[in-house]
Amino acid sequence: MTSTLLKKHSFDTVFDSQKVFRRVLDAMSNPAGIVHISEYASKLYGGCPVLLALAMTLLDNEVSYYTDEDRSLSDEIASLTLAKRGKIESADFIFICQPGNIKTVIENAKNGTLTDPQKSAVVFILNDGASSFRLTFSGPGIDGRKTAQTTGTLRDAIAIRDAQNYEYPRGIDLVFVSGKGELMAIPRLTRMEV
Repeated sequence: MTSTLLKKHSFDTVFDSQKVFRRVLDAMSNPAGIVHISEYASKLYGGCPVLLALAMTLLDNEVSYYTDEDRSLSDEIASLTLAKRGKIESADFIFICQPGNIKTVIENAKNGTLTDPQKSAVVFILNDGASSFRLTFSGPGIDGRKTAQTTGTLRDAIAIRDAQNYEYPRGIDLVFVSGKGELMAIPRLTRMEV
């Protein structure tokens, strides 16, 4: 079945995945900046090709993932990546399509340990609202402070994450993704100034 699903997509699992991976690294090393993966996501089909492009880039049979209520996305990820479905509490990668599920996911996502902070989740959130909030960020990768126009979903998700009061260096990384292929990463040590 996997080969049948791969044939309907023109996303190259080697070359396109490498390019998407570089863009994700760029977003993570430049918090609150925007990178684009639309040209690669456009090679995929389904309800959320941008999240599928990220899944095909980052997942394999060694990691687990969780999707919220989008069963078709979960099935497609399983077929194309061979990654294991997991529960919120144990998933390495979490894909959220419904903003109403953000609080539950962030409060329950694994956030690493003091000795292994890297054993935390990366949470990808579909974020298609209007950018009507101007927020200021600080932390590693930001020279002083950085201001960005953002959505209420992004603001609320960061506030929920920050309310968890993770003990340094624990935490979760948030990556906000628009349906147009824009990515904005807010790594675990990036803080939103209120």
